[in-house]
Amino acid sequence: MVPAWLWLLCLSVPQALLEAQPAELYVEVPENYGGNFPLYLAKLPLPREEAEGQVVLSGDSGRAAEGPFAVDPESGFLLVTRALDREEQAKYQLQVSLETKDGRVLWGPQPVRVHVKDENDQASGHQATATIDVSIVESTWVPLEPIHLAEHLQVPYPHHIAQVHWSGGNVHYHLESQPPGPFDVDAEGKLYVTSELDREAQAEYLLQVWAQNSRGEDYAEPLELHVVVMDENDNVPVCPPLGPPISIPELSPLGTEVTRLSAEDADAPGSPNSHIVYRLLSPEPEEGATGRAFELDPTSGSVTLGTAPLHAGQNILLQVLAIDLAGAEGGLSSTCEVTVTISDVNDHAPEFTTSQIGPISLPEDVEPGTLVATLMATDADLEPAFRLMDFAIDGGNMEGIFGLDWEPDSGEVQLRLCKNLSYEAAPSHEVVVVVQNVAELMGQGPGPGATATVTVLVERVLPPPKLDQDNYEATVPVSTPAGSLLLTVQPADPTSRPLRFSLANDSEGWLCIDKVSGEVHTAQSLQGAQPGDTYTVLVEAQDADEPRLSTSATLVIHFLKAPPPPALTPAPVLSRHLCTPRQDHGVIVSGPSEDPDLASRQGPYSFALGPNPTVQRDWRLQPLNGSHAYLTLALHWVEPHEHVVPVVVSHSGQMWQLLVQVIVCRCNVEGQCMRKVGRMKGMPTKLSAVGTLVGTLAVIGLFLILIFIHLALARKKDLDQPADSVPLKAAV
Repeated sequence: MVPAWLWLLCLSVPQALLEAQPAELYVEVPENYGGNFPLYLAKLPLPREEAEGQVVLSGDSGRAAEGPFAVDPESGFLLVTRALDREEQAKYQLQVSLETKDGRVLWGPQPVRVHVKDENDQASGHQATATIDVSIVESTWVPLEPIHLAEHLQVPYPHHIAQVHWSGGNVHYHLESQPPGPFDVDAEGKLYVTSELDREAQAEYLLQVWAQNSRGEDYAEPLELHVVVMDENDNVPVCPPLGPPISIPELSPLGTEVTRLSAEDADAPGSPNSHIVYRLLSPEPEEGATGRAFELDPTSGSVTLGTAPLHAGQNILLQVLAIDLAGAEGGLSSTCEVTVTISDVNDHAPEFTTSQIGPISLPEDVEPGTLVATLMATDADLEPAFRLMDFAIDGGNMEGIFGLDWEPDSGEVQLRLCKNLSYEAAPSHEVVVVVQNVAELMGQGPGPGATATVTVLVERVLPPPKLDQDNYEATVPVSTPAGSLLLTVQPADPTSRPLRFSLANDSEGWLCIDKVSGEVHTAQSLQGAQPGDTYTVLVEAQDADEPRLSTSATLVIHFLKAPPPPALTPAPVLSRHLCTPRQDHGVIVSGPSEDPDLASRQGPYSFALGPNPTVQRDWRLQPLNGSHAYLTLALHWVEPHEHVVPVVVSHSGQMWQLLVQVIVCRCNVEGQCMRKVGRMKGMPTKLSAVGTLVGTLAVIGLFLILIFIHLALARKKDLDQPADSVPLKAAV
């Protein structure tokens, strides 16, 4: 029989070895897992105080890590990156340590044994319960792996969880639990859990099993079993409550953090059941867009701005799915919501609705303060503070003639006149008005629409013409002939600008007015006019250079009874001569009478040709001034002889006739009259001179005829003589 001290020594040696290094971590992985990867397996007990080190995963005895395993340095979870096949490899032995950059080990190595479970070992809806067989080697307990039990198992109780066995003789088993728990062992060494476990009440138990003889004496030290109550994933992630909208400025840069979601899971901290990852559900990318408006970090829950543009005024509901089990299949999820409002920034410069206004015509005498033009500007920003505008005149206002008036919260500005205009100083103005925001502008600067040009034309103001009388009156006998001068309309200032005259309301057509001189004549005989009647017409006068400037006056004609014909006493006028064909000169006819009573009266004289049609055809009479007239030939040719031209003169209601004697004659180049004279004594007359010339020419012609006849006869005689009749010369 083995001595008791040797048995105790053998038992203490492996126990000391176990305490010298971290206990091995046992992990199970389902075969051919079809969920999402990476799959988080178990949380490693990494020390938090050694944060400066780096996690190193390797195989057993420092070899390279076997299989597709990795460690998440942030959460400390061991994870697998792809599905495993039990037929290829059923177990993996790993080591995890925390080392510095130079290779110094800060913690570990922590052995990890990964067991690939067969697909048939998976229990639907619950974690499988392992059955552990315990055997004795040389009268010692074999160290056991921790027993992992799922809480809230839906199985009949008591439920068999493990099997222990002592090989020596008749043995009784005794079990104690620290802390006390629902565990028991029967005579055959079967360990049972007698009721449902609750991890929140107790997560771990230390079971001690004694092997005793019939006397109750212990054969050896108790077998210690570590029972871990596995967390059941029965708590969904809890999203934070929906708070007020999160305001994000419109032009925030890419990557700006909008919010950081932090869902909570009531499952065991550090277990895969409480490991939450996040997935963005909405908003979805717009059709045709190259990117998303928001990006989500699945591990940290940080929501940042993406590449798609956002616009001021948008209200966006973010929906984020929070999933436990690190997003693996079977994980529970909740939808978290966050409201995001895109706040406006001052990124739009104000612009005028019209860039060119005018031309606007203003008279130069317009009063200061007069409204010249109204300009409208708009701003595409939404925030009222960003739509506040400031206006200024940027050009065309060196003398300060114009000014601006606007309300602070209005986009309407009024251009007003501040000083008097002057056509001579500047006949036109181009006023440049600019608009800008009161608040600082972000992004691009103002464009061409921030400038408007108002063109103003200055109209010259001239005083309206003024006549020498406001109203005109004339007294005319009903027998006044056509062409008689009644009166002359003249400007009040003889040095003023020239006027153009016309008549209005001359319904009978009795009158006419010279448009330049303003002389009013009778256009025809006053047929139908009755003594005592009046005839009213309107005299209009316009500025010759500015037709819009005009004035008018009324002309009232009073008709008188025609004087008896004998009253026309002819008054001889000294004779004068005029040239025919007509030349540019005439005869001046004086109106004042030799009668002192007539000469003393005031008023102009009126001149008219006598009623003889031949006289009115051959002669023309034009008023020269208020007291004289100018008599000229009306035709280009008038028979040269002495003419007596009757001229009717009217003055202050009296009429008389002048007989103007005019000698019409041929004139030389110097305009001197060539008169007809009689034959001088001893000088031949024209007829005798012509007779003498004709006789002389007749004698000369007769003499020439006789010569021609004589020559012709002589020639004929020579031709008629025979040739043989010519005498021969005698021989000598």
